[in-house]
Amino acid sequence: MRPSHIAAILERELEAAVCGQHTPVMLWGPPGVGKSRIIGDLARRHGVPLIDLRLSQLEPTDLRGIPFRVGDRVEWSVPAMLPDRERHGGRGILFLDEITSAAPTVAAAAYQLILDRRLGEYQVPEGWAIFAAGNRPGDRGVTYTMPAPLANRFTHYEVEPHLDDWVAWAHAYGIDPRIIGFLRFRPDLLFDFDPARHPIAFPSPRSWEYAHRALLKFDGEEALLLDALQACVGASAGIELKAFIDTMERMPDVDAILEGRSERVPDEVDLQYGIAAALVRRAVQASRGPDAPRVLGNILKYATAFPQRELGVMLVTDMHRSVGRPLIDLPEFSDWANSITDLILYERPLAGR
Repeated sequence: MRPSHIAAILERELEAAVCGQHTPVMLWGPPGVGKSRIIGDLARRHGVPLIDLRLSQLEPTDLRGIPFRVGDRVEWSVPAMLPDRERHGGRGILFLDEITSAAPTVAAAAYQLILDRRLGEYQVPEGWAIFAAGNRPGDRGVTYTMPAPLANRFTHYEVEPHLDDWVAWAHAYGIDPRIIGFLRFRPDLLFDFDPARHPIAFPSPRSWEYAHRALLKFDGEEALLLDALQACVGASAGIELKAFIDTMERMPDVDAILEGRSERVPDEVDLQYGIAAALVRRAVQASRGPDAPRVLGNILKYATAFPQRELGVMLVTDMHRSVGRPLIDLPEFSDWANSITDLILYERPLAGR
């Protein structure tokens, strides 16, 4: 399932925790696909605390607590890392990450916590959602088969990489537009993981974020940049990305496009993907200021000049995902939409097949 759909489901589950209708959710997926990021973004959007427990690093007593004697009885201390209404608030997310890498004794200690929302005398506060994530058995990670009693305590969703969702996230979080343009040009490289090949570095949503950081650190240092990119996304993808970045030096003047002084679209397809990603980034930046109508309008005019109109549609679609309603309200949007009417009418029957 694509990440945006999973995020919508988790939104509902977080809301349902308040009224007692929450069901624990298990996210499955290969390494680097973005499972933890979906949970983290959800917590940030709602402004709620996120308690992230890496179960692969815990012992059973870390969850259950340590016994101590009170008179002639034995009681259990409540671990401070578990949600507490007074310390953490009435709403939040308890995230049991790497649950499939946890030792069976730790997983067994989590049974009651997940199903009954309690461990002995401890009770998970109402309003707290319980989510978990882990790798699949074939992902070449350290995994244990999830016992049926534990599996039956979750609803299960498998996270699949989706380029449109990643691009929307990348623009929102300031990922280098050259990487976004490259992945629009080579969408098959968003995620390329074959556990049978035993890769060390490979392309994934996580490692493309690392490539962005490499560009921040090594851009302009030719002796280091290629090695740094390959260290993030693997040898082959790193070489292709470096070649794409070198090509971007011939990209048209973005400022001239934003000011309405240029309608020249480069002939090279890779440059067209690159300029489209750069324009979306500038649209996101301009959308927060007083010049937004002028800048967005000029980008819409430029979108009509693409010789392959599908690339113009991609540009406007990505911009709409990032900017939203203000784009549709511009008069230039109507002009652009009218310029592709025949393309939309032609594509519609294909989409319904």
